[in-house]
Amino acid sequence: MKAVCWYGTHDVRVETVPDPAILNPQDAIIRVSATAICGSDLHLYDGYIPDMEAGDILGHEFMGEVVEVGREVKTLKPGDRVVVPFTISCGRCDYCQRGLWSLCDNSNPNAWMAEALYGFSGGGYYGYSHLFGGYAGGQAEYVRVPFADAGPITVPDGLSDEQVLFLSDVFPTGYMAAEQAEIKPGDVVAIWGCGPVGQFAIRSAYLLGADEVIAIDRIPERLRMAEAGGARRLNYEDTDVVEALKELTGGRGPDACIDAVGMEAHGVGPAAWFDRAEQAVRLETDRPTALRQVIQACRKGGTVSVPGVYGGFIDKFPMGAIFSKGLTLRAGQTHVQAYLRPLLERIANGDIDPSFIVTHRLSLEEAPEAYRTFQQKEDGCIKVVLSA
Repeated sequence: MKAVCWYGTHDVRVETVPDPAILNPQDAIIRVSATAICGSDLHLYDGYIPDMEAGDILGHEFMGEVVEVGREVKTLKPGDRVVVPFTISCGRCDYCQRGLWSLCDNSNPNAWMAEALYGFSGGGYYGYSHLFGGYAGGQAEYVRVPFADAGPITVPDGLSDEQVLFLSDVFPTGYMAAEQAEIKPGDVVAIWGCGPVGQFAIRSAYLLGADEVIAIDRIPERLRMAEAGGARRLNYEDTDVVEALKELTGGRGPDACIDAVGMEAHGVGPAAWFDRAEQAVRLETDRPTALRQVIQACRKGGTVSVPGVYGGFIDKFPMGAIFSKGLTLRAGQTHVQAYLRPLLERIANGDIDPSFIVTHRLSLEEAPEAYRTFQQKEDGCIKVVLSA
């Protein structure tokens, strides 16, 4: 089969690799009909996630048709059309039973790696390094899906692939980010980063009752899409974001702030330049420019939600501001399985059509150029869907 494989920083190739096979009686094999490039994939493309190996198959946002199931799979059968969550979860451990699916105790065969870095290991993810299990990803013609009864959701034929594909990651991630922000009717919410997760966080904040959403980015196309979703926009290159947010909220600050940027924040000025230098020589692994602003801008007693991916260690973290202002900080990988059915119902009811996010539709063979275009933010690229 054809698959998108990682060979190093800014080096992805479409290769012919062996077809996946059933390895465990709880496995399923999916023929991929649509897959996407996620902003998190760019952290792999840019070389910031450790424990990648040459030839690893990328991709964690995918859907398709079930073509084979293991003998212990009860909920799926060949011919079913499914969306697969990026979080691989057993469904049986204490964390899965609590609905904390991304923290699964049993799905990361390389748990010792994550334990060495983080103290404990969460679950495995498709196509996201050996630190998180070394699973082959979904930017391929076929994928092996472990713990198939605890992952994929069947979807109705009346909805297109582009309407349901993003249930695999970015729609639940944006929604969970807004939910973790504890948004109440009348709240003002500020969101840093208008990539796909930020766009879904904007719309999810309104679904949860926000009175106003303020979106912060620098890319014109992203800011226009945010505005189309009802947000007031701020270009951080043109304004002092923290002061602007104070002015827009009568000096109070937003009730909730969401960091949908993560480890590769850009920023402007000496602090941002210093972060870039520190990251380049590995004095810190991540650039926390946006996170610092989020914490500084949030009102007293407010909530900070962090769906943006961070991989390791950051410098000059403003813990004093969190403590002095009594902030609540919530973060973590998305518990996708918890949101699949509720958000599928939202789509089916017409509350939201996630296909608004797609700007580029390409073939799997065009993935290397698609990665470059997405990483460079060229041609108005916000979200790429690849047809396998």
